[in-house]
Amino acid sequence: MVSQKSIDLCRPWLYASSMKILAFESSCDETSVAIVEDGRRVFANVVRSQAENHRQYGGVVPEVASRQHLILANEALQAAMDESQLDLQDIDVFAATLGPGLVGSLLVGAQAAKTLAFITGKPFRGVNHLHGHIASNYLESTLEPPFLCLLVSGGHCQLMDVQAYDTMPLLGQTLDDAVGETYDKVARVLGLGYPGGPVLDQLAQTGDATRYALPVGKTQGRFDFSFSGLKTATARLAQNELKADDQTALADLAASFQHAAVQALVQRTQAAQQALGYTTVAVAGGVAANSALRQQLADWCTEQGLQLHLPHMAFCTDNAAMIASAAFFSPLTEAMADEVFSRQKTVPCR
Repeated sequence: MVSQKSIDLCRPWLYASSMKILAFESSCDETSVAIVEDGRRVFANVVRSQAENHRQYGGVVPEVASRQHLILANEALQAAMDESQLDLQDIDVFAATLGPGLVGSLLVGAQAAKTLAFITGKPFRGVNHLHGHIASNYLESTLEPPFLCLLVSGGHCQLMDVQAYDTMPLLGQTLDDAVGETYDKVARVLGLGYPGGPVLDQLAQTGDATRYALPVGKTQGRFDFSFSGLKTATARLAQNELKADDQTALADLAASFQHAAVQALVQRTQAAQQALGYTTVAVAGGVAANSALRQQLADWCTEQGLQLHLPHMAFCTDNAAMIASAAFFSPLTEAMADEVFSRQKTVPCR
């Protein structure tokens, strides 16, 4: 049974005055603390990346990540308070990501937020990480549901029918690798290092996307994705075609891979928009920063007279501002929080 307290926390309109929410995001390898008012106005958004700590391993190591969150959490909190020029007593609600993510990492942020809520006598709200990515589109904007959202990150690739702030049915998702995960794996094969997504995107902009014919994944589900075949085909081409000193071929292969990956995303998004009839399309997640994806979606939306909403670059990757926004618009009830936490990932999120 869901308690009355949980129901009340899901009703931000019960608060007559503005609501300032301080949130922690620690689901993977970014330690972030933010303060957001009424789900939209950002007072502070501090993000401390752990990329250098994981680079030598070629991916996120869960135990290393959770220890780094412990080290960085207090410093990020103090930086957010300094940036906002607020005191803890100015905060109305404390929030944190409850999942999905790395269990040890999630516990750091959740316990920090719950502790602050306890000592200040303020409410705590749990947030689904995916709801947070969708809510990144509300930050510093006037976007409102309904709209279609393409959520693309290191661990997720989904199409969501955002009917209301707290109603977001899943239309389709990846059947294997997430697109961000595929980018990192292909970048590793091409010798571009970790994290590979931004580097591969930059290299692709200098290459010829027509040089290599790579497959655009097909699935039985109309709105589902598949990237395992593209990843394998790119790896084989790299093994058979690339020479150590051939930078032109390397750039062309990166461009060809990116073209196929983005085509899959755009085609499924177009199909979903046609099915739903929405005139607004939003993108969320770390891959929302990809230059080719942003450009192709912008061109399509312009041609069709659709409104495209892209979050600010600072809100694309994991950050606490999006968690604070989701805590205002779509917080988890106790029952929902239990369900999210019981399905945690125990593998690296990239």
